[in-house]
Amino acid sequence: VSQHALGGVVEVNEGTESVLLPCIDSGTPPEDPLLIWTRSDLSPNSVHLRRENGDDLKNQNQRFRGRTSMNPDALDTGNFSLTLRKPEQDDGGNYSCSISDGIEERNLKQIHLKVKGQLNKQNEQRLPEDRRRQPDPEEPQRRRRWTLRLHRPQRPGRPERHCGSEICTERSEHQVRPADKGQRSE
Repeated sequence: VSQHALGGVVEVNEGTESVLLPCIDSGTPPEDPLLIWTRSDLSPNSVHLRRENGDDLKNQNQRFRGRTSMNPDALDTGNFSLTLRKPEQDDGGNYSCSISDGIEERNLKQIHLKVKGQLNKQNEQRLPEDRRRQPDPEEPQRRRRWTLRLHRPQRPGRPERHCGSEICTERSEHQVRPADKGQRSE
């Protein structure tokens, strides 16, 4: 998985299968605990909620529907880490992991998620249309001519047979060839 966590920062490449936002608590969970993952810049800010009897996703922000999960035994193990599937650039931001008893809420972890765009997409977005490198239709033929000249030496006294694409032409020994750029062969 393309990710690493250093001091509350998780980086991942867009399009990766999933990313894990770590949150571990070694304390004793409260009575009737509620595990809460939020992102404060969104409305609603709920990313994922877990109660003792399972997930409670009725107030989950629409953008995360079907893309978040937690270990089923999270309340028993203290591993409250959140898995986010198919991260997108818009998923980048500050996430909070907390636990509540319905009265008080204890913040356990702040995670900053950075989602890096795919390299090709970034390059295309940065360059204006007229500055993008256009493929040169002559380039494969130039390479082919050069390769043919290197590997097919001309025999003295005989015309050279030159095949480029599907067209074959015969050239005399002293004829100027496009690959020679004005130099005559000897």
